[in-house]
Amino acid sequence: AKDAIAKASALREKEAASYAKESSDDKTNIAALVKAISAIETGIAGSFLQSSSAVTVRQLTISMEMSSVDRDMVSAFLTHGEGYVPKSGQIVGILKEMKDTMEKGLAEITSAEEQAIAQFEGLVAAKEREIKANIAAIESKLERVGQLGVEIIALKEDLDDTSKALLEDKKFLADLEEGCSKKQAEWDERSKTRTAELLALSETIKILNDDESLELFKATLPSPALLQTQVTSAEVRRRALAVLRTPNGQHGGKDAKLNLIALALSGRTSSFGKVTKMIDEMVALLGKEQTADDEKKAFCEAELDKAEDKKKDLDEAVADHENAIDEANGRIATLTEEVQALSDGIRVLDKEVSEATELRKAENKEYTETMAANSAAKKLIEIAANRLAKFYTPELYKAPGKRELSAGDRIVENLGGEVAPAPALGGIAGTGVEYLQGSAVFAQVAAHSAAAAVRSQRVAPEAPPETWGAYQKKGEEHTGVVELLKMLAADLDKEIQEMTVDEKDSQAEYEAFTADSATKRASDAKSIAEKEGVKADLEAAVQKMGAEKKATSAEAMAAAEYIHSLHSDCDWLLANFEARKAARAGEVSSLKNAKAVLSGADYSLMQTGESASRAHLRGA
Repeated sequence: AKDAIAKASALREKEAASYAKESSDDKTNIAALVKAISAIETGIAGSFLQSSSAVTVRQLTISMEMSSVDRDMVSAFLTHGEGYVPKSGQIVGILKEMKDTMEKGLAEITSAEEQAIAQFEGLVAAKEREIKANIAAIESKLERVGQLGVEIIALKEDLDDTSKALLEDKKFLADLEEGCSKKQAEWDERSKTRTAELLALSETIKILNDDESLELFKATLPSPALLQTQVTSAEVRRRALAVLRTPNGQHGGKDAKLNLIALALSGRTSSFGKVTKMIDEMVALLGKEQTADDEKKAFCEAELDKAEDKKKDLDEAVADHENAIDEANGRIATLTEEVQALSDGIRVLDKEVSEATELRKAENKEYTETMAANSAAKKLIEIAANRLAKFYTPELYKAPGKRELSAGDRIVENLGGEVAPAPALGGIAGTGVEYLQGSAVFAQVAAHSAAAAVRSQRVAPEAPPETWGAYQKKGEEHTGVVELLKMLAADLDKEIQEMTVDEKDSQAEYEAFTADSATKRASDAKSIAEKEGVKADLEAAVQKMGAEKKATSAEAMAAAEYIHSLHSDCDWLLANFEARKAARAGEVSSLKNAKAVLSGADYSLMQTGESASRAHLRGA
């Protein structure tokens, strides 16, 4: 455009110079003709012929197009001077005609010059507008290049964060699979141990019911020190759970992963090391989520300001519609990735809920079997104590209820016949107490300690008497054994109560976890629907802007729609940013406190052999 202006300016200068010379000549010739006409009409032709104007008129007769007769007459006048009077009237007419022709030619070239000047000025104005528009376009594209550079960096950082999150998710999946394998092995070992202990306990009960074994129960009350219970891992779990359940200013429901940690603490098979690792991973995950929120908040605020400024600029200038289409397509791609990420998160959440359900079923099955076994163990202890009372304290003995005869037996008895004896009781040692083989063993806390107490209280046998004396019942020893059996029954009652409370808490935790998971799933599904809606809006905007590329209003509309999409995506985060930040801080505090409790439990686990055995029987 600048080259065109330069060429047009050079041409205009040449045309102006040509016009100036030609118009000057025409004006000079016209002035000479005016003088000649005036001189002839006033009768002073002689003085005129001696002037320079006469020379100019003589040259005109040579250069102008005219008839030869007219040229000869004018030449004769200019040559003879005053003596050429007879035809002076014709000479004046010829000169006037020449003057009119010259004036007409001057008017034509003047008009042409004015048109050329107007065309030149119009061309220059158009080229200047073109230059201004090109400069504005260059500046706009340079600005867009800078913006795209920033967006590329942001997208690369987002890709890096997503890749890291994928690696962490894969690692978490591997840890879960490894943990499940370990739990299965631990479960098999626990089942094997329970089976062996069930056999040992059943044989011990049978020995207690044997009349010949009564002489061996000479032990006194066991030392209280042997019955003391130290802080067990179950107690540590309960303390850690209490810390996790303590409110810390959270906003809304708990995080599903936080509930999963609480659910793992509620179980009896998870090791402290794995739970601590889960806590560390959860703290790290919460930190990353907060960092992501911080970055997105900064992005949203900056992007909203930039978009609004851009819309104001678009109201005053012509915008580049292709840039708007590219931006919308980029936003659509981002929304597609976010929708995919939310969908993947829903699938992971569903898997976690399924795993938690299976874990809850296994724990409930263990609880049911252990409760049945403990009830059976308590029943056996009561039978054993009643058997001792039959011999030592008959007044306390509870005889079995009278047998209820069937209709057929009653007929036989009424007719004087002999009723068949009642069939022998089945179950353990003929007591009628039964248990399913392979089910949970009796979770008795004091069984082994009681047996150890009996053995520790045995005294060395005295020398046999020289003669037989009267047999004396071992009343004092009987009292000690009965008290020990009562203590066993009390321990079983206590454990049954604790198991009932733990089962209730575990069920409540599971229900809270599933409820929170359902809430999060619904929230993510709603976000997916909203993002799909925004995506659909952007795709429609792209089509509309493509059809209105030449209209300034279309670009402004696209900017308004982009701002609307930013509000749809960012308003909720900006409104709830502080609340989400405070909630995460509360969760991190709870997790760190729970980890501190678990870490402080290492010394309390240095128990005596009795306490360790008791903790094992409780499923710690």
